[in-house]
Amino acid sequence: MGKFDPLEIIRRYYDPGSAAYRILVEHSGMVTRRSLEIAAEVAHLRPDMGFIEEAAMLHDIGIFLTDAPEIDCHGDKPYVCHGYLGRELLEGEGLPRHALVCERHVGVGIGIEDIDRLRLPLPRREMLPLSVEERIICFADKFFSKGPGRAGRERSVDDVRRSVGKYGAQYVDRFAEMLRVFGR
Repeated sequence: MGKFDPLEIIRRYYDPGSAAYRILVEHSGMVTRRSLEIAAEVAHLRPDMGFIEEAAMLHDIGIFLTDAPEIDCHGDKPYVCHGYLGRELLEGEGLPRHALVCERHVGVGIGIEDIDRLRLPLPRREMLPLSVEERIICFADKFFSKGPGRAGRERSVDDVRRSVGKYGAQYVDRFAEMLRVFGR
């Protein structure tokens, strides 16, 4: 698939008049802007700017399938599932590379060991960001929340560190590595 408008795809799954649409588009716009800033700062890594712009807008497309009423999402899956659910949606749209960003951006990536240790309701496979573009979007996403009272505000590095630290030291280490590469 060539150049396309990510909002066109989002509108296939979200009512543009809904709070879920507004929250998703606002959050994804902030993540997109920050991802493009980060990509420009690491131009020596040769990130694909066009792909980042599209994939960052679509990274959370699966949230409507989860049970997160505080952001107007009324699906039947736990929120942690939104990544792999988004992957399934975007694979169906013929966007396999974008689909991987959906799956691999959750947390600071989720490995099989994490799935087992935390007993997560996820397919048992590695979901760690691999490409520079996946890693940039995953990193940028950590600084923006969709939750009530937090949306629209950028989180500090310390806030992100505390947030990912709830899931174990390896999450803090993954975030620290992203911080080393992408700075803040």
